[in-house]
Amino acid sequence: MKRFPFPFPHDAYRYSANIEPALTRAETAAGAWGDTVLEVDGDYRVELAERRAILQSDPSRMALLDHMRPAAWDALVLLLETLAQQYPRDMAFERSGRSCRWVNRLLDEERDFVLGDDSSLPGGPLAYASSQVQEDIVLLDQREDALWLDAGVVTFAADWSMGFDVGMRFLEVHGPVPRIHEEQIISRAQHFIMRLQPGRNYRRTNWTMTVGRRLDTSTETYPEWGPDRVSIVDDPELPERLHLRVEVQHLIRLPRSGAVMFLVRTYLASLAEVATIPAWRDRLGKVLAELPQDMADYKGISRYREAASDWLLGV
Repeated sequence: MKRFPFPFPHDAYRYSANIEPALTRAETAAGAWGDTVLEVDGDYRVELAERRAILQSDPSRMALLDHMRPAAWDALVLLLETLAQQYPRDMAFERSGRSCRWVNRLLDEERDFVLGDDSSLPGGPLAYASSQVQEDIVLLDQREDALWLDAGVVTFAADWSMGFDVGMRFLEVHGPVPRIHEEQIISRAQHFIMRLQPGRNYRRTNWTMTVGRRLDTSTETYPEWGPDRVSIVDDPELPERLHLRVEVQHLIRLPRSGAVMFLVRTYLASLAEVATIPAWRDRLGKVLAELPQDMADYKGISRYREAASDWLLGV
């Protein structure tokens, strides 16, 4: 729990852009997080294996419109460079012209490839990038005074679909979220992202709840996890089964293509784990109790949030 990005600074929660500079250490009641862009932890191999299995069973989780291929290569290079910088004992990246060499000792992998040559990497640059980082990857194109979701690998979505949303405007993707349009949150966020400069990286957090330690809660798999939202209410194992799900989202302007890379890393902590930190137990309980109904409905937590709040607050 020392690195868990607990997302609540107050006892109530409302939607906001909550964007802040990346690589800023965030202190919490349990420790700290945020001093890296890419997080490699004890679940590294397990999560990459899960992503691999998901992509094999459902290739629609990866999408790449043709005009985004330069951005995919741009993203790959930046991600490998970042990994090598952050974890030099385990990873190394060398480049000479278009010739590249990547070493990942955690995966026992050494690979030579040629920049711009999709055939030199299994699955191409975007697929390969997703095989090296735990984060989901979304690439946004900027044109016609708007942002467009035109590429990405998203295997750990929180009730949305990469296959459905690809090709949509940024504002359309966020269309179903309550309150953000009336309060102009998403339009302000888009304007901020469109002004983003290379080398000035930012981050934000988002949250919901998930039954079970399940990363893949995409729309495609709803029949597998949707019924749990009902059954969990009266389950005596609710504290162990119900998880606070937090996304750390990084916004990065790619230096060569000019596209925006949106990285999403998902963390899960059961209520029982949250409760080991008294300040978190109290705050999450109050947030769930106070959350407006329309926001609870959108997050899909309406059926069980009272039971969760009651347990956390000891009612």
